Amino acid sequence: MTRPSQLLHPPRPPVPALPAATVLLLRDGAQGLEVLMTRRSTQASFAPGAYVFPGGGIDALDAQSHGAAARRATQSDTQLTQAIAAIRESFEELGVLLARHADGRWAGADDIAQLDRQAPFAAQCQARGLQLAADGVFTLARWITDRDLPKRFDVPFLVARMPEGQTPVADEAEQFEPQWVRPQEALERHAAGGFFMIFPTIRTLQRLAPFARVDDVLAACASEAPLWTSCPRAGLLAGKEARYMEDEMPFGELALVCPDGQIAHPLDWQSERAVPLLKNVQRLTAPNPGVMTGPGTNSYLVGDPATGYIAIDPGPADTEHLERLWRAAGGDIRMIVCTHSHPDHSPGAAPLQQMCARAGRAAPPVLGLPSAPTARADSQFTPDRSLSNDELLTLTGKGLDGEITHTLQVVHTPGHAANHVCLLLVEDGLLFSGDHILNGSTTIINPPDGNMADYLDALDRLDALCAEHGVAFILPAHGHVLGEARAAIAQLKGHRLAREAKVIAAMQALPEGTVEQWVELAYADVPPRMWPLAQRSLIAHVERIRAQGPGND
Repeated sequence: MTRPSQLLHPPRPPVPALPAATVLLLRDGAQGLEVLMTRRSTQASFAPGAYVFPGGGIDALDAQSHGAAARRATQSDTQLTQAIAAIRESFEELGVLLARHADGRWAGADDIAQLDRQAPFAAQCQARGLQLAADGVFTLARWITDRDLPKRFDVPFLVARMPEGQTPVADEAEQFEPQWVRPQEALERHAAGGFFMIFPTIRTLQRLAPFARVDDVLAACASEAPLWTSCPRAGLLAGKEARYMEDEMPFGELALVCPDGQIAHPLDWQSERAVPLLKNVQRLTAPNPGVMTGPGTNSYLVGDPATGYIAIDPGPADTEHLERLWRAAGGDIRMIVCTHSHPDHSPGAAPLQQMCARAGRAAPPVLGLPSAPTARADSQFTPDRSLSNDELLTLTGKGLDGEITHTLQVVHTPGHAANHVCLLLVEDGLLFSGDHILNGSTTIINPPDGNMADYLDALDRLDALCAEHGVAFILPAHGHVLGEARAAIAQLKGHRLAREAKVIAAMQALPEGTVEQWVELAYADVPPRMWPLAQRSLIAHVERIRAQGPGND
């Protein structure tokens, strides 16, 4: 767990989230699935002027009205209360009544005309012999309002089929302009600037767009569990607020840098300035973006002015990048560590060392593992000293609050390269993963220096290390910080094994096939322009499959 003393922003507990419920009323239109949306009042305290789905807060009467509603056997009391609240809000805001007569007939225009939108809802329905159709309301998702907002809600996004024969009529107080729209159409109108929506609405429509029919949506929600749960986080992109869900690449970085939802962290990739992630961790991205490097190689500085710094992965021998790295450390670099010897990671080590020496300080040692005989010609590397597995690299100094220590534990993780190491910042539970774990892509395993069996074994060791030290964040050599470290490792291993299953299937389908033919089958979901790179990892999978013995190929 990260030390509070190293956080960039003071704690700011988010406002408690209030319970609410939203419902997506669906119908099958001539061109596919449609959802009912309405525009909020421009005077509303939350999302004024936005196009939304009907909904609102859950009140005490909703929880007391279970006897007025039909329910599924698998529907919990909480879900029933949420469904009742959504049905009530649909009626109050749009005059849509999800209720049936005792004989199963849906409520009609006469029933709706006899009900007062301002009076207690469930009691009126019962008086007319109507039962609320909560059994037809299903949970699609759960959204918890972003931590930075002054008014927050914890909201199930529910789905229900629109009753036939009813016409929505807005209350003209909270909601206006009800209209049926296809999810993709709403997204296109929003992108064009004429249909303003807030982040959860946009992401919900994006996930709803692939469904063709109402029945498909309801079937997907039959398990009673939300298809996703999200409390988004916001950062700054091109100087403007940008929000992200848990499965989006910047989310983990925002969780590390701004845990309480402060909108203060720039997410733009640039090479001119070091980006503080904690008080004792800075990232400077080299100006070498590309297919293999993503936005560029991340060089990290661990330490502070009181302890000096350890530079991790100085990157290519780019003089300007190395000068920026040196200046970000105030010229006080105590050690230079290369996670491995590939040309986008280690060539900058020697010139950075010389730069430090020219400035009159002791030349910091270059540390790592020497390249193996299997390394390519452009990946030859000999450190000043070889690191040992589990070795500790320690910085200490006197800070304002007394002695401070930053300790990096070395973990040998062959697979991507035979001499690859990862580094654990022990005091703060951070894993510097080099190229073993990336954000947004899977690393290439290129035999003979790369080895798939070693790679997967190293993932298991990293998972155990994360469990032992409570590691929550992974800082890769390419891409943003990853959160939920152990889940990220499990997902990565699952992806690799699923790919290997496709490789086995390709080999079985074409036992005499070529690597090029196997790649077409096993990597059919990858753009063909990437197949030459995929061939390298496919060969690594083939080697592992064959090493496991007969019957695997």
